[in-house]
Amino acid sequence: MKSRNWLAALFGLSAATSSAAPPPSAQKSEHAVVVHFFNYGSTDLSRLFQLEKRLESAIAEKGVGEYDGNEIATDGGDGFLYMYGPDADALFKAVKPILLETSFTRGAEAKLRYGPPKTGAKELIVIVEP
Repeated sequence: MKSRNWLAALFGLSAATSSAAPPPSAQKSEHAVVVHFFNYGSTDLSRLFQLEKRLESAIAEKGVGEYDGNEIATDGGDGFLYMYGPDADALFKAVKPILLETSFTRGAEAKLRYGPPKTGAKELIVIVEP
């Protein structure tokens, strides 16, 4: 117990607050938008990185969450984009125009999840189309 108090003092925390629950803002950002695109068609990832910059900017500008990253097949065929925030609908609304302007994400499937993962939260699949 002494080492715990020493560590807490070192970081300016009391031992009681070191095991506190995450702040409410962290708990509220459990919605997700996961975009599965099917036709990237290249191992050159420069177009993907350009898209990521645009998504990050739009999400930050609208204050609707965060862009978390991507996964793409080694052959460049298909992949996923991961975004999180407190409101999946607002998050998707912020990024949809950019997804529609991007050739390889038109026709993609966007999964909107309305709560934390693995909790049975409602999910909705939306096709990225006008």
